[in-house]
Amino acid sequence: MDEVGMVVEAELSLLRPDVRSSAQAVEALLDPDFVEVGASGRRWDRPAMVAALGSGEITDPEPIQATEVAGVQLADDLVHVTYVSRRTGGAPVRRSSLWRRTDGTWRLYYHQGTPADVASGNG
Repeated sequence: MDEVGMVVEAELSLLRPDVRSSAQAVEALLDPDFVEVGASGRRWDRPAMVAALGSGEITDPEPIQATEVAGVQLADDLVHVTYVSRRTGGAPVRRSSLWRRTDGTWRLYYHQGTPADVASGNG
């Protein structure tokens, strides 16, 4: 599998309940300098995200669906992943992630979610 494919697979694994509910699995995928600006506008750092996922605060029992998944390698150690996510019964969210490779391991460095109206083409 190529570098972009490996990163996309890692990104999509973060949508699965079994991964999201495991602090150890999440910590392994998040860069020590991880930052997220969620669809709510809330800013998360690595400790806050691991704690929220581990407590179930932001974990659903069903997987989050992803469509329009794309990835591009921007530099040797940097991959950009985009997709649209949707929780069961929820609104779509456009997602953008930067993954960086440090010490030979790909980890999620930055993630942003923006609410979208993809059905109308305006999102």
